[in-house]
Amino acid sequence: MRTKSLKKNKINVVTLGCSKNVYDSEVLMGQLRANNKEVAHEEEGNVVVINTCGFIANAKEESVNTILDYVQRKEAGDVDKVFVTGCLSERYKPDLEKEIPNVDEYFGTSDLPNLLKALGADYKHELIGERLTTTPKNYAYLKIAEGCDRPCSFCAIPLMRGKHRSTPIEDLVAEAEKLAANGVKELILIAQDLTYYGLDLYKKRNLAELLRALAKVEGIEWIRLHYAFPTGFPMDVLEVMRNEPKICNYIDIPLQHIADAILKSMRRGTTQAKTTKLLRDFREAVPKMAIRTTLIVGYPGETEEDFETLKKWVQEMRFERLGCFTYSHEENTHAYNLEDDVPEEVKQERANIIMEIQSQISWELNQEKIGETFRCIIDRKEGNHFVGRTEFDSPDVDNEVLIDATKHYVKIGDFVNIKITDASDYDLFGEPA
Repeated sequence: MRTKSLKKNKINVVTLGCSKNVYDSEVLMGQLRANNKEVAHEEEGNVVVINTCGFIANAKEESVNTILDYVQRKEAGDVDKVFVTGCLSERYKPDLEKEIPNVDEYFGTSDLPNLLKALGADYKHELIGERLTTTPKNYAYLKIAEGCDRPCSFCAIPLMRGKHRSTPIEDLVAEAEKLAANGVKELILIAQDLTYYGLDLYKKRNLAELLRALAKVEGIEWIRLHYAFPTGFPMDVLEVMRNEPKICNYIDIPLQHIADAILKSMRRGTTQAKTTKLLRDFREAVPKMAIRTTLIVGYPGETEEDFETLKKWVQEMRFERLGCFTYSHEENTHAYNLEDDVPEEVKQERANIIMEIQSQISWELNQEKIGETFRCIIDRKEGNHFVGRTEFDSPDVDNEVLIDATKHYVKIGDFVNIKITDASDYDLFGEPA
């Protein structure tokens, strides 16, 4: 016989996927809290909301497995209700309803008011910037736009998130002020494409103006840029980065590939020559900038020659940070019409080769930091180490600075000057200067 669970009316929000999903979950939780609902993030609760990712095969698989897991718990009587939201259910709602009917209801990416209604809550329009942050207290994501107008052949995000929509500067400043009042010191700006910011609202690329406005917010000390696009990059952003100490000398610019034939097929609107020039302009304008990029290997039609071009270019550019994905054949994308002709094991081998090259580059760059002192923010304590980051590192994806907690004490959430005493390929070791 089915037994009702004990934790009555506690809503557990489970987040899968990228930082944009983290942000959406935080907004949902802020709304629920404002409706006097008991809400938790990835803890036990009798009502579960799963915020899914539908970007590539691995992410979709993780989302489906998580849904199945909670449906089983529902059938066993451990939870009462399971709701699913986010990218996967935006993209595959009819299929999911058919395949996993025991979910109470499915919602898309722009269904927040309806999801709240199903949870017995009202959508409160006045809650601009009110969120229940789930990141460490010292940093938070700030989503400056939703959706994407880019036509990249491999990407399903416009199907799941719609057209690009910028959030007005005054709303983002208000949100940043609330975050700062709660102890946030670092803002990580996210969007599908930061460089498109403002085109819809202000009829011009307005990221630089937004950065200047956010830099005036008292209490915010670092502002970091994630997910820029190489075509039509607003160069005035570099001027703000150079002159405004609060803007981290850091940019995340996913470039995906460099062989011209692949870039053309990917519909990236650029070439190897243009991309290389852009990166050289970055380094000239802001000599200390750390550039993070992501690449895709195994795209349809990628030849050994194309891969060789990519490999040589990675060696030549010496990115401070780099991630590499294998191509995922996504239905309803432009590239889905092409034959997925690179075998899975070749894709994986190519990804491993790129990451080996990057590991060596990262090791060499890190060795140069030994003896130097960096201003670091301390995120957490893990085992016998305090874990911090320099301005050249973003949480979860980049290098970390490890401080021996058996010998030194630093306060979590504070900025501390750390002298680097040793380094591996992806970690720095240091002590308070």
